[in-house]
Amino acid sequence: MTARKPTMVDVARHAGVSLKTVSRVVNQEPHVSAVLRQRVLTAISTLGFRRNEAASRLARGATMLTLGLIMENISNEFYSRLAKAVEAAAADHEALVVFGSYEERPERERMLVESMYARGVDSLIIVPSAADHGWLGEHPGLTAVFVDRVPAGLEQADVVVLDDVKGGLVAAEHLIARGHRRIALISDDDGLSSVHDRASGYRTALRAAGLPVDESLVVRGVFDPWRVSREVSRLLDLADPPTALFATNNRAAIGILQALRERPERPAYVGFDDFALADVFNPGVTVVRYDVARLARSAVDLLLDGESGRRRVKVPVELVARGSGELPGRAPSRRIDASPTGGRP
Repeated sequence: MTARKPTMVDVARHAGVSLKTVSRVVNQEPHVSAVLRQRVLTAISTLGFRRNEAASRLARGATMLTLGLIMENISNEFYSRLAKAVEAAAADHEALVVFGSYEERPERERMLVESMYARGVDSLIIVPSAADHGWLGEHPGLTAVFVDRVPAGLEQADVVVLDDVKGGLVAAEHLIARGHRRIALISDDDGLSSVHDRASGYRTALRAAGLPVDESLVVRGVFDPWRVSREVSRLLDLADPPTALFATNNRAAIGILQALRERPERPAYVGFDDFALADVFNPGVTVVRYDVARLARSAVDLLLDGESGRRRVKVPVELVARGSGELPGRAPSRRIDASPTGGRP
């Protein structure tokens, strides 16, 4: 994204010490003699090395790094869990985290990046919008790691993503194995790499099973649960409705629950992303889940290792069967109770 910056390897070579010694000095760890510490600090100053403000902070005796986390909407459970996990991972490096939400508005995303950068927070973890991100190259010294989605318009970018293709694949395969042949896809902006890849996995599973991809069963661009609920109701009112649904995020899964609450149909469904109470509904919600802590830790580690480039980290996913995804394709119609534990709401 920018010209090559000095790395810890360069500092170690210049100071004539090991890479581990440089790492200990940068992270203010013990067991480094005063003489070696000064040699490393001198090399840092000479080379202009910056590890997320570490060099300048060490020089003035400060102990805390500050990282920025920019995401879509912290009110969404996925993002609140991500924020908590990033904060925990950053704490291992004695770093603070500041947060910002752009709420599906790319212009606000850019404003948050530039505002943090202007205030000296030039090490960012970003969940990118679908907009072009080429403008990030205008900010020398800015280091960014992208999480959950691949940014558009950047050739040089470090990214930590989920295995989204596999997630869509295993979700659809799971439903197909239970006899479903008409499986609807409920998604938001397919300009996002994560949504695109989950849909790609879904389509691959259908084709592998010899099933057509019926575009009339594909819903795109729905972000809010109430809109999902409306679209699901529309699909279930078709002359030949789907018998199963795959939701590409937790908001869509919640929208499915809302739609089914007042309907006699009992289609199967699988959601991507786990969410609170998913295991206490009746039936429990079958989901594709992953380790959010691993996602966050991978991003923080990439951000703080002093390197940058085109690295990709893919976090594995798994399908968790809880009941909703195991309903058979020809189950008799009966009302679904979407309240926790099967009781009255």
